[in-house]
Amino acid sequence: MRLREVLGSKRARWISVLVVVAVGVLAWFWFSREDGKRAIYAEVQEGPFTVSVKVTGELEAVRSEKIDAPADRMQSRWLRLSNVTIKDLVPEGTIVDSGDFVALLDKEVLSNQIKVTEDDVDKMQQQYLKVQLDTTLQLRTLSNSLLNMKFDVEEKELILEQSKYEPPATIRQAQINLDKAKRAYIQAQNDYELRRRQYKANMREAALNLQTELRKREEMRGLLKLFTIRAPRRGMVVYYKQWGNEKRTVGSTISPWDVTIATLPDLSEMNSKTYVSEVDVSRIRCGQEVRIGVDAFPDRVYAGVVTQVANIGEQSRTSDSRVFEVMIRLNQVDSLIRPSMTTSNEIIILQYDSVQFCPLECIYANDTVMYVYTVSGQRHQVEVGAKNDTHAVVRGLLTGEKLYLSQPEGAERFRWVPLSAAEK
Repeated sequence: MRLREVLGSKRARWISVLVVVAVGVLAWFWFSREDGKRAIYAEVQEGPFTVSVKVTGELEAVRSEKIDAPADRMQSRWLRLSNVTIKDLVPEGTIVDSGDFVALLDKEVLSNQIKVTEDDVDKMQQQYLKVQLDTTLQLRTLSNSLLNMKFDVEEKELILEQSKYEPPATIRQAQINLDKAKRAYIQAQNDYELRRRQYKANMREAALNLQTELRKREEMRGLLKLFTIRAPRRGMVVYYKQWGNEKRTVGSTISPWDVTIATLPDLSEMNSKTYVSEVDVSRIRCGQEVRIGVDAFPDRVYAGVVTQVANIGEQSRTSDSRVFEVMIRLNQVDSLIRPSMTTSNEIIILQYDSVQFCPLECIYANDTVMYVYTVSGQRHQVEVGAKNDTHAVVRGLLTGEKLYLSQPEGAERFRWVPLSAAEK
């Protein structure tokens, strides 16, 4: 008897638990269904409506002064510089005064060239000295030889004068010897002049080679001092962006024909540089107003205007699509914003003060006919106007009228209501 009572009480408790669970599940299902019903409706609204294109961008100064390595010196015909590495660079955003240190270029390549040039200078000095000594010795020898030939002519003249009482043959022989001596002397004089000019040209060439090496050495030494880059004026250092939008930092290289290391931007005027897809670029025009947000300061909104739209697209760095560069000028700046900050740009395409609009999900199309499903059981034709990312301007509905956000069950039984003549 006691066993039956125990079993009966347990069965009663299990039945009670099952009833409670069943009631809970039914209640959850009912309220979830009610929430779902509430979630699938939307109302026709009336008020301001904006059509815009939203893109991200990056702040940059309208004007900036470049901080360059000495391009004219690096392009010298004496040097064999291809790429020079940036060995040290102040942190981006550093405020510098005129003459302050900004960067240091690697001096190793140029220092090695200076050592080679110094060796060449020593060689040229030795070569110049050698040519100078050779010239002196050769000209002295020729001068002595020329003097001896002059004495020989005078001797032959004296012999001829003393032979005037000799037989004619002897006189003739003396005359011939004198003529030969004079002719040899004149020829020696001409040779001496030619040799003097030749040695003078050799001396000039040796001196020119020496001066060239000396000038090359001094030019390299001067350039080596200029490898310490200093600021031309006061400003904020912003790293230079090279091809591929990569910033030049420590370890980057510059060439004699691309010497910019950093910039000093003019912070009084700023642009937001952005890229618009080829789908939206046809709607972008110069002069359109822009609402600009800076990600670093989400509570601030700046006004701007489109100033430039690229005519030629370029390959997007993040996808396979083509994009067009668009420049947006900020109408005002303050001390908070800085170059390279990320911006959220809303380019205003159209703006209405007061129109009716509804979510895009409410609108359906059958060929060229647009319609909505109303909660009152109508399949109501509408005229659709401008659209943005989430809503569209509509005509033919009442403000506050409830619409289905998804196609309702039994949609084929909804009564068709075309636009009236006044609404078309």
